[in-house]
Amino acid sequence: MVDLRHAPAHLLVAEDNKVNRLLLTRSLELQGHRVDCAENGRVALELLRHDTYDLLVLDMEMPEMDGFQVLEQLTADPKLRDLPVIVTSSLEGVATIARCIELGAEDYLHKPVNAVLLKARIGASLEKKHLRDQQKELVRRFATSEVAQDLQQSGFALGGRRVQGAVMFSDIRSFTALVESQPPEETIELLNTYYTLMFDAINRHGGVVNQMIGDGLMAIFGAPLPLPDHSAAAVQAALEMVEMIELLNADRIAADKPAIRIGVGIATGEMVAGYTGTQQRATYTCIGDTVNLAARLEAHTKLAKRTILIDPATCMALGGRIPVEALGAASFRGKAAPVEVYAAVTALDTRQD
Repeated sequence: MVDLRHAPAHLLVAEDNKVNRLLLTRSLELQGHRVDCAENGRVALELLRHDTYDLLVLDMEMPEMDGFQVLEQLTADPKLRDLPVIVTSSLEGVATIARCIELGAEDYLHKPVNAVLLKARIGASLEKKHLRDQQKELVRRFATSEVAQDLQQSGFALGGRRVQGAVMFSDIRSFTALVESQPPEETIELLNTYYTLMFDAINRHGGVVNQMIGDGLMAIFGAPLPLPDHSAAAVQAALEMVEMIELLNADRIAADKPAIRIGVGIATGEMVAGYTGTQQRATYTCIGDTVNLAARLEAHTKLAKRTILIDPATCMALGGRIPVEALGAASFRGKAAPVEVYAAVTALDTRQD
């Protein structure tokens, strides 16, 4: 295992005194680090925004922009707020140290800086940064980029907020029979291929897949980040999903494997979106009548013998830009009155008719 306290890193030294800057740079380079220099806070921020650094060694008293101003800028920048900063200064007083720590500094060392102490502080800060980077990587791996961005900007808190958006449910039809007819390894391979294609279509149109349940998925268009024209984006994504399944089926039939079909339900309206679960384990999701209706529409695709079903709100939002077919009213569990159902017209449905 690599000892991160002594691993080489890319450091930035912000120090206006040329002698101090050169001596500090030389000391850090002898420790194996790659070091860049800035003669004031303004130059330091320019370098930080155009290159990637593991740690900043920051002087407080500098022309043009002092250390406090640099810390304030770092705190306000989501891309830089987690950068470890070690302050070196001749300023005395608990209030000065406290302000630096409140602004996000990892540590505060008085000048003249003890080289052994600085080395230890840098090592500890780099180790903590590595752990934070690992946490971010886990978030990126197990959450969508939109959820990761929301977490970085807003932080994590259980609860939700009302949003306007579109919800999509989709699954593979007759999946149970398909599973029973083939080895488990083929089923896993099929699911991996299926999700790869569906994720690409959904993400391409701004959607966020927030649930995968067996052969089914749920996607949100309009949360956690707002999405203009979310209803049309959801329907366009669904149409692309159907096209991808058709291309996949051409390969499956050529390999003497059964073709697969999907059903998609989309509803538009208000919902409550946010993080549900516990502080130890949570997921980003949305709840409400719009969500329930989308799920009912997806299940209704089997009875309606149509691939993509949408609700009246989605149909109205399309404004005639995508061909739809009115199928009449249908009664759904949980709905007091029947709901008008529309089908987004696909080439597959046309051939089946």
